[in-house]
Amino acid sequence: MEAPHNPANSVRIIINSPEQMGELGQRLAKILRAGDLVMLNGELGAGKTTLTRGLGAGLGVRGAVTSPTFVIARVHPSLGDGPPLVHVDAYRLGGGLDEMEDLDLDVSLPESVIVVEWGEGKVEELTDDRLHVVIHREEGDAASDVRTVTLNGLGERWGGVDLEALAA
Repeated sequence: MEAPHNPANSVRIIINSPEQMGELGQRLAKILRAGDLVMLNGELGAGKTTLTRGLGAGLGVRGAVTSPTFVIARVHPSLGDGPPLVHVDAYRLGGGLDEMEDLDLDVSLPESVIVVEWGEGKVEELTDDRLHVVIHREEGDAASDVRTVTLNGLGERWGGVDLEALAA
């Protein structure tokens, strides 16, 4: 059952360039901690991997953050004392959590930040506490870099987090 939408845990941000998307990822990284699950949704080319690249930079992890489409998941260890980033692309996975079990995300979650692209309907069972990020590109204008990013924090973990601060 989907957690109810809580407007106090939600923010909508207009992004005007890939650089701004990366900067949003860096700001988001400052509030993420081990055990956080971030679900990214948006059409192909919306900026999910660009946002994750910014997260990786903000978390200070090793390795180039690229789309894990063909390997399904990549682990980027921390270069410091922060949590590793586990970047998953669930686009090619059809089923729910059963098909995801081989990735051992439930084992990785307590000590990692896990970002799952295309995770809707597939990873919600991992935890009640998660951050849904939806990136929307205006229809009919594929050349435009303008995106609307909606962040919705679900569960106790996100109850007291000021997501509005990410719009700064």
